[in-house]
Amino acid sequence: MSRRLVASCFCVAWIASFAVPAAASDLVWFDLLLADDFQQGADHWKPTDPNAWKIVDSPRGKVYSQFQQSKYSPPYRSPYNISLVKDLAVTDFVLTVKAQSTCRDYPHQDLCLFFGYQDPAHFYYVHLGKRADPNSNQIMIVNGAPRIKITKTGTPGTPWDKGWHQVKIVRLVKDGRIEVFFDDMAKPALCAVDKTFTRGQVGIGSFDDTGNWADFKLYGVKAP
Repeated sequence: MSRRLVASCFCVAWIASFAVPAAASDLVWFDLLLADDFQQGADHWKPTDPNAWKIVDSPRGKVYSQFQQSKYSPPYRSPYNISLVKDLAVTDFVLTVKAQSTCRDYPHQDLCLFFGYQDPAHFYYVHLGKRADPNSNQIMIVNGAPRIKITKTGTPGTPWDKGWHQVKIVRLVKDGRIEVFFDDMAKPALCAVDKTFTRGQVGIGSFDDTGNWADFKLYGVKAP
Protein backbone atom coordinates (compact mmCIF):
# COMPACT_ATOMS: atom_id res chain seq x y z
CA MET A 1 0.00 0.00 0.00
CA SER A 2 1.19 3.50 -0.79
CA ARG A 3 0.79 5.97 2.04
CA ARG A 4 0.33 9.73 1.86
CA LEU A 5 0.27 12.41 4.52
CA VAL A 6 -2.86 14.42 5.18
CA ALA A 7 -2.91 17.54 7.34
CA SER A 8 -6.32 18.88 8.24
CA CYS A 9 -7.93 21.46 10.50
CA PHE A 10 -11.56 22.51 10.21
CA CYS A 11 -12.15 24.01 6.77
CA VAL A 12 -8.44 23.77 5.85
CA ALA A 13 -6.94 20.49 4.59
CA TRP A 14 -4.02 19.35 2.46
CA ILE A 15 -2.92 16.11 0.84
CA ALA A 16 0.36 14.90 -0.67
CA SER A 17 2.14 17.81 -2.40
CA PHE A 18 -0.70 20.33 -2.22
CA ALA A 19 0.59 22.19 0.86
CA VAL A 20 2.44 21.97 4.16
CA PRO A 21 1.12 20.44 7.41
CA ALA A 22 -0.52 22.85 9.85
CA ALA A 23 0.62 21.27 13.10
CA ALA A 24 1.93 17.93 14.29
CA SER A 25 -1.30 17.26 16.20
CA ASP A 26 -3.29 17.53 12.95
CA LEU A 27 -1.42 14.79 11.08
CA VAL A 28 -3.29 11.74 9.84
CA TRP A 29 -1.84 8.93 7.73
CA PHE A 30 -4.08 7.45 5.05
CA ASP A 31 -3.51 4.54 2.68
CA LEU A 32 -3.93 4.98 -1.05
CA LEU A 33 -6.90 2.67 -1.59
CA LEU A 34 -7.58 3.28 -5.27
CA ALA A 35 -5.90 5.20 -8.09
CA ASP A 36 -7.79 5.00 -11.39
CA ASP A 37 -6.79 6.89 -14.53
CA PHE A 38 -9.38 4.93 -16.59
CA GLN A 39 -6.77 3.92 -19.16
CA GLN A 40 -7.72 0.27 -18.62
CA GLY A 41 -11.48 0.81 -18.52
CA ALA A 42 -14.00 1.24 -15.71
CA ASP A 43 -13.97 -2.15 -14.01
CA HIS A 44 -13.75 -0.53 -10.55
CA TRP A 45 -17.09 1.25 -11.01
CA LYS A 46 -20.80 0.43 -10.71
CA PRO A 47 -23.15 3.04 -12.25
CA THR A 48 -26.88 3.39 -11.64
CA ASP A 49 -27.27 2.98 -15.42
CA PRO A 50 -24.32 1.41 -17.30
CA ASN A 51 -25.74 2.69 -20.60
CA ALA A 52 -25.17 6.30 -19.50
CA TRP A 53 -21.43 5.86 -18.91
CA LYS A 54 -18.49 4.92 -21.14
CA ILE A 55 -14.74 5.33 -21.52
CA VAL A 56 -13.92 7.90 -24.22
CA ASP A 57 -10.76 9.32 -25.74
CA SER A 58 -9.92 12.95 -24.99
CA PRO A 59 -6.89 15.24 -25.41
CA ARG A 60 -5.80 14.14 -21.92
CA GLY A 61 -6.18 10.43 -22.69
CA LYS A 62 -9.04 8.11 -21.80
CA VAL A 63 -11.65 9.51 -19.39
CA TYR A 64 -14.80 8.17 -17.74
CA SER A 65 -17.74 9.93 -19.37
CA GLN A 66 -21.29 10.17 -18.10
CA PHE A 67 -22.56 11.23 -21.52
CA GLN A 68 -26.33 10.92 -21.16
CA GLN A 69 -29.02 10.77 -18.51
CA SER A 70 -29.36 7.57 -16.51
CA LYS A 71 -32.60 5.65 -16.66
CA TYR A 72 -32.76 5.50 -12.90
CA SER A 73 -35.43 6.58 -10.44
CA PRO A 74 -34.16 7.19 -6.90
CA PRO A 75 -36.57 6.49 -4.04
CA TYR A 76 -36.35 10.13 -2.90
CA ARG A 77 -35.50 13.40 -4.66
CA SER A 78 -31.75 13.07 -5.23
CA PRO A 79 -29.26 12.70 -8.12
CA TYR A 80 -30.01 10.37 -11.02
CA ASN A 81 -26.48 9.82 -12.30
CA ILE A 82 -24.24 7.93 -9.87
CA SER A 83 -21.25 5.65 -10.38
CA LEU A 84 -19.86 4.12 -7.19
CA VAL A 85 -16.51 2.50 -6.51
CA LYS A 86 -17.25 -1.23 -6.27
CA ASP A 87 -16.67 -3.35 -3.18
CA LEU A 88 -15.05 -0.64 -1.08
CA ALA A 89 -16.45 1.24 1.91
CA VAL A 90 -14.42 3.81 3.86
CA THR A 91 -14.59 5.78 7.08
CA ASP A 92 -12.10 8.68 7.00
CA PHE A 93 -10.93 9.56 3.51
CA VAL A 94 -9.52 12.09 1.09
CA LEU A 95 -10.80 11.87 -2.48
CA THR A 96 -9.25 13.75 -5.39
CA VAL A 97 -10.44 13.76 -9.00
CA LYS A 98 -10.42 15.90 -12.12
CA ALA A 99 -13.84 16.87 -13.47
CA GLN A 100 -15.18 18.47 -16.65
CA SER A 101 -18.77 19.62 -17.03
CA THR A 102 -20.09 18.90 -20.54
CA CYS A 103 -23.62 20.29 -20.30
CA ARG A 104 -25.13 23.67 -21.16
CA ASP A 105 -24.44 26.79 -19.12
CA TYR A 106 -27.34 27.41 -16.71
CA PRO A 107 -27.72 28.18 -12.96
CA HIS A 108 -27.91 24.53 -11.80
CA GLN A 109 -25.16 23.25 -14.11
CA ASP A 110 -23.57 20.63 -11.89
CA LEU A 111 -21.40 17.66 -11.20
CA CYS A 112 -21.75 15.65 -7.99
CA LEU A 113 -19.60 13.49 -5.73
CA PHE A 114 -21.01 10.88 -3.36
CA PHE A 115 -19.81 9.45 -0.06
CA GLY A 116 -21.09 7.69 3.03
CA TYR A 117 -23.27 5.74 0.59
CA GLN A 118 -25.31 3.05 2.38
CA ASP A 119 -28.05 2.41 -0.16
CA PRO A 120 -30.16 4.48 -2.61
CA ALA A 121 -32.02 6.13 0.28
CA HIS A 122 -29.09 6.91 2.61
CA PHE A 123 -25.96 8.83 1.57
CA TYR A 124 -24.23 12.19 1.34
CA TYR A 125 -23.46 14.04 -1.85
CA VAL A 126 -21.76 17.25 -2.91
CA HIS A 127 -23.65 19.26 -5.52
CA LEU A 128 -21.18 21.51 -7.31
CA GLY A 129 -23.70 23.84 -8.94
CA LYS A 130 -22.95 26.98 -10.90
CA ARG A 131 -25.19 29.19 -8.75
CA ALA A 132 -25.85 28.51 -5.07
CA ASP A 133 -29.36 28.13 -3.68
CA PRO A 134 -30.83 25.67 -1.14
CA ASN A 135 -30.50 22.80 -3.65
CA SER A 136 -27.44 23.88 -5.65
CA ASN A 137 -23.77 24.19 -4.71
CA GLN A 138 -24.34 22.50 -1.38
CA ILE A 139 -23.31 19.51 0.70
CA MET A 140 -26.46 17.39 0.94
CA ILE A 141 -27.78 14.40 2.86
CA VAL A 142 -30.35 11.86 1.73
CA ASN A 143 -31.60 10.06 4.82
CA GLY A 144 -34.82 8.21 4.07
CA ALA A 145 -36.30 11.44 2.71
CA PRO A 146 -35.70 13.98 -0.09
CA ARG A 147 -32.26 15.59 0.04
CA ILE A 148 -31.57 18.52 2.35
CA LYS A 149 -28.52 20.74 2.63
CA ILE A 150 -26.14 20.47 5.57
CA THR A 151 -23.64 23.08 4.37
CA LYS A 152 -22.22 25.35 7.09
CA THR A 153 -20.08 27.58 4.87
CA GLY A 154 -20.09 27.88 1.10
CA THR A 155 -19.57 30.01 -1.99
CA PRO A 156 -21.92 31.81 -4.42
CA GLY A 157 -21.37 29.04 -6.95
CA THR A 158 -18.98 26.72 -8.78
CA PRO A 159 -17.33 28.41 -11.80
CA TRP A 160 -17.89 25.74 -14.42
CA ASP A 161 -16.56 26.33 -17.92
CA LYS A 162 -15.49 23.93 -20.68
CA GLY A 163 -12.19 23.08 -18.98
CA TRP A 164 -10.99 20.54 -16.43
CA HIS A 165 -11.02 21.27 -12.71
CA GLN A 166 -9.49 19.65 -9.64
CA VAL A 167 -11.90 18.56 -6.90
CA LYS A 168 -11.10 17.22 -3.43
CA ILE A 169 -13.19 15.99 -0.51
CA VAL A 170 -11.86 15.53 3.02
CA ARG A 171 -14.00 13.49 5.43
CA LEU A 172 -13.07 12.83 9.08
CA VAL A 173 -15.82 11.01 10.92
CA LYS A 174 -14.72 11.56 14.55
CA ASP A 175 -15.70 15.23 14.48
CA GLY A 176 -18.01 14.92 11.48
CA ARG A 177 -16.07 17.28 9.26
CA ILE A 178 -16.67 17.45 5.53
CA GLU A 179 -14.54 19.80 3.40
CA VAL A 180 -14.89 20.24 -0.35
CA PHE A 181 -12.25 21.96 -2.50
CA PHE A 182 -12.53 23.21 -6.07
CA ASP A 183 -9.27 24.15 -7.85
CA ASP A 184 -7.93 25.94 -4.75
CA MET A 185 -6.56 23.07 -2.66
CA ALA A 186 -5.73 25.29 0.33
CA LYS A 187 -9.18 26.82 0.93
CA PRO A 188 -12.40 24.77 0.94
CA ALA A 189 -15.35 25.94 -1.14
CA LEU A 190 -17.90 24.09 1.03
CA CYS A 191 -17.81 22.86 4.63
CA ALA A 192 -20.21 20.87 6.78
CA VAL A 193 -20.30 18.92 10.04
CA ASP A 194 -22.41 15.77 10.25
CA LYS A 195 -22.04 12.33 11.87
CA THR A 196 -25.07 10.54 10.45
CA PHE A 197 -23.09 8.19 8.19
CA THR A 198 -19.63 7.27 9.43
CA ARG A 199 -18.83 4.76 6.67
CA GLY A 200 -19.90 4.02 3.12
CA GLN A 201 -19.04 3.92 -0.56
CA VAL A 202 -17.85 6.88 -2.61
CA GLY A 203 -18.72 7.85 -6.16
CA ILE A 204 -19.04 10.44 -8.92
CA GLY A 205 -21.79 11.67 -11.24
CA SER A 206 -24.29 14.49 -11.60
CA PHE A 207 -27.81 15.39 -10.57
CA ASP A 208 -29.24 15.59 -14.09
CA ASP A 209 -26.36 16.86 -16.25
CA THR A 210 -23.34 15.27 -17.96
CA GLY A 211 -19.59 15.31 -17.40
CA ASN A 212 -16.19 13.66 -17.72
CA TRP A 213 -13.91 12.34 -14.98
CA ALA A 214 -10.17 11.60 -14.83
CA ASP A 215 -7.32 10.87 -12.40
CA PHE A 216 -9.41 9.53 -9.52
CA LYS A 217 -7.58 8.85 -6.25
CA LEU A 218 -9.00 7.68 -2.92
CA TYR A 219 -6.92 7.76 0.26
CA GLY A 220 -8.49 6.59 3.47
CA VAL A 221 -9.37 3.94 5.99
CA LYS A 222 -11.31 0.86 4.90
CA ALA A 223 -14.51 0.37 6.87
CA PRO A 224 -14.52 -2.79 9.00
